[in-house]
Amino acid sequence: MAGVLWAGRLEEKPGAEAFAFQASIAVDRRLALDDIRGSRVHAAMLGRQGIIPPETAAALDAELGRIARELESGVLEIDEQAEDIHSFIEGVLTQRLGDMGRVVHAGRSRNDQVALDFRLYLKRVVPEISIELAETLRVLLDRAEEHAASVMPGYTHLQRAQPVTLGHHLVAWCAGLERDYSRFNDALSRLEECPLGAGALAGSTLPLDREAVARDLGFGGPTLNSMDSVADRDFALELASACAILMTHLSRFCEDIILWASEEYKFIDLAEKWSTGSSIMPQKKNPDFAELIRGKAARTAGNLTTLITLLKGLPYAYDKDLQEDKEALFDSLDTVRSCLRMFRGMAGSAVFNTPRMEAACTGGFLEATDAAEYLVRKGLPFRKAHEAAALAVRDCLAAGQHTIAERTLEELKARSDLFEADLYAALSPRACVEARNLPGGPAPQEVRRQIGVLRGKMGWAS
Repeated sequence: MAGVLWAGRLEEKPGAEAFAFQASIAVDRRLALDDIRGSRVHAAMLGRQGIIPPETAAALDAELGRIARELESGVLEIDEQAEDIHSFIEGVLTQRLGDMGRVVHAGRSRNDQVALDFRLYLKRVVPEISIELAETLRVLLDRAEEHAASVMPGYTHLQRAQPVTLGHHLVAWCAGLERDYSRFNDALSRLEECPLGAGALAGSTLPLDREAVARDLGFGGPTLNSMDSVADRDFALELASACAILMTHLSRFCEDIILWASEEYKFIDLAEKWSTGSSIMPQKKNPDFAELIRGKAARTAGNLTTLITLLKGLPYAYDKDLQEDKEALFDSLDTVRSCLRMFRGMAGSAVFNTPRMEAACTGGFLEATDAAEYLVRKGLPFRKAHEAAALAVRDCLAAGQHTIAERTLEELKARSDLFEADLYAALSPRACVEARNLPGGPAPQEVRRQIGVLRGKMGWAS
């Protein structure tokens, strides 16, 4: 246990198995460069404040910079036997600089150090996730524009409901992703407070310059309260929630794709590179990537539950339980990144069977609401119009007919005298779609407007 930062107090140390149990190096090793960045800024501040000699601060900065370069190049490898990344880096620094390396921890605790590293890491990674989200949104908006006028059935309760367009359906997906994008970016605003200088929970008696450290590390300012600084993991909860919501969206999109790819629907043909075969059935072309994304959504929901459960019973300030916070969030962020890439490639290369989609709008009486609203425009109260259209559907079923348009005008007038010959022009699937041009509707022109709105929210030209 060489290099353990807390060893001085205990005469009897944990055994090897117990030490390994409480170590976190396997998880927090990805914080190495963030830890070094925080230590360099902290050392520089210690020098400026006269807490350590300027030449010591300069030597610390130079050696920490060297360690960072060696880690990036692979010359220096992280010791998997170290307790955590903080102990490892300070151990290397001390090994190289002796007592000069031991002064770097003045005025800080691992409690505020890890809170800082976690935030610095997320400030780097969350914008990368946002880029992946934006690229996925761009691909889907392009596909939506391509199919703004491609008629297809809309579904409620997984039953054919009313005609819409494929573009309208894809824009519905995009609306959810745009909210996801805003959630990730909004979460960044609550990462803008620097916890360094909070110490274990009560700050320090040394004349630390927390404002300068926060500024030099790219934060808006220091955290308000030192105890909250080390206890707070709201930012992790918020991001875990954003990940779970995003993955729930992707899971639902993939459920649509899986259904559409089935022989029963035949709405979509996934590229072969985004499909797999069967080990026993030679004919199979399975939507495994869509199914895996749907399955991986469970991981992010579980990680969010893990973090909420982890935090709900903790007394305030720092507790060792908080060591479990990073693995759950790291896994969610990794899962989101990979799933966005997979989904983007799969959706961007898919071929939609638009003739089959439009044909599926005939049968099932998707035009029934339009027939009822026709009567409303003629002055009939909606409930009576609804009943008349429903009775017309019942008449069709009894006669073995598949659309209301198959009824003669005389037969329709038996249900309402307000039916006239101009009804027939309003009942085709395309006419039903074109007529729904209110804001939010599926009419092609309106779908294109929605695409423009979303592109505007993303800062893209329409």
